[in-house]
Amino acid sequence: MTAANRPRLRRTGIGLALPAMLLLAIFFVVPVVSLLLRSVTEPDVGLQNYETLLATPTYAKIFWNTFMVASVVTTVTILLGYPVAWLLSILPARWAAIGFGIILLSMWTNLLARTYAWMVLLQSTGVINRSLQALGIIDEPLSLINNLTGVTIGMVYIMLPFFILPLQSTLRTIDPATLQAASLCGAGRWQAFWRVLLPLSVPGILSGGLIVFVMSLGYFVTPALLGGTSNMMLAELISQLVQSLLDWGLGGAAAFVLLVLTLALYAVQVHLFGTPGREA
Repeated sequence: MTAANRPRLRRTGIGLALPAMLLLAIFFVVPVVSLLLRSVTEPDVGLQNYETLLATPTYAKIFWNTFMVASVVTTVTILLGYPVAWLLSILPARWAAIGFGIILLSMWTNLLARTYAWMVLLQSTGVINRSLQALGIIDEPLSLINNLTGVTIGMVYIMLPFFILPLQSTLRTIDPATLQAASLCGAGRWQAFWRVLLPLSVPGILSGGLIVFVMSLGYFVTPALLGGTSNMMLAELISQLVQSLLDWGLGGAAAFVLLVLTLALYAVQVHLFGTPGREA
């Protein structure tokens, strides 16, 4: 490739990316800027919406609920999803394909239908409580719905595929000979896991964990149905402020604060660990 052709290739690359950049500007940048403007101009010009949002104990509790649930969901998803992703990466191709099919089928199933299914399973007379009572593990039905426990259970189930798929792609790139070499050097199974496999799979964990955490921050359907009004999360608050109370200023402030916090967390992760999903 000659030096004279490089500027043309750069211009061609920009031209190919221009439609995507225009779509991004129209459907993301413009709405975000509009939301920001409304948050500082309605009902009056100023930062009173942000002051109300950050100084009111009720709203502070909603922010706490949102980040606490997102953190718990991400942690539980990592603990449950890692063994599944590792199993899929070492299974024969045929069985791995069946496992992938089950995971993809759960993703393609209607979200509302899956959430209502969990409502049936988690209620006092549901299958879970009845089974635990029949086994003699509990005497009284557990409260698994209309609280943060139900929200966490439902969201972990929904988020698992979004963690398993990126992690599994990272695990498949790890050469099995690396683990065999650790074993030949005297490392036990747990030592090989903690010192070899886990460090090599960190990019996939970070990538999948970030996806789960960010999606959990803005999730609406599952928390609204399984959590109830006493355990409201930020997405439900924004919906009520905009749709029920028609308070676009305060709703815009809540949405913008959530966006800024999410981007800040992403920036911290990139600064400390590099871009998720990319090897250093």
